[in-house]
Amino acid sequence: MTQTISVTINGKPYTHDVEPRLLLIHYLREVVGLTGSHIGCETSLCGACTVEVDGRAIKSCTMFAVQANGASILTVEGLADASGKMHRVQEGFWNEHGLQCGFCTPGMLMVSKQILDRNPSPTETEIREGLDGNLCRCTGYQHIVKAVQAAAKAGV
Repeated sequence: MTQTISVTINGKPYTHDVEPRLLLIHYLREVVGLTGSHIGCETSLCGACTVEVDGRAIKSCTMFAVQANGASILTVEGLADASGKMHRVQEGFWNEHGLQCGFCTPGMLMVSKQILDRNPSPTETEIREGLDGNLCRCTGYQHIVKAVQAAAKAGV
C-alpha cells in the first residue's frame, strides 16, 4: 500500500508514491537523491538530519514522508542561491572553521539558519541553546558558535 505525496524541495516540485512508514530522511536520500542531510542516530538525538519543513527546522528522522505532503522543504543542498553563492551561514562555517569531520554539518547549518531566522542578533548563550539538539563529536562547538556569530554579523 502506497500513498501519493507532493512536496516542494529546494523550490522544485516532486510527486512520488511512498509507503506510509517511510521516514522523511529516507525519502530525501533514497527517493529524491538528496544525500546532503545525514542519517546519524535515527532517534532524533543527533540532529544530523535536520531540514526545514514549511520554515521550521525539524529532524527528518522523526517525520514520515506522508506527513510532509504539501509542504515546502529546504535541505542543505538548497541553502546556496541559484548562482551558487553560499548562504551566510555556510560562509560563516567556512570562514570560522565550523566543521571538522563534516558529519554533523548539514544539520548544524540548518539549525543555525533557523536560529538566525528567529533572532537575527543572538547572544552566545542563545546560539548555544539553539544548537542544543544537534551533536558534534569533533569541534567542541566553539567554532560553530563563532560561525553563527559571523553569519549574524553578515546579515546585519
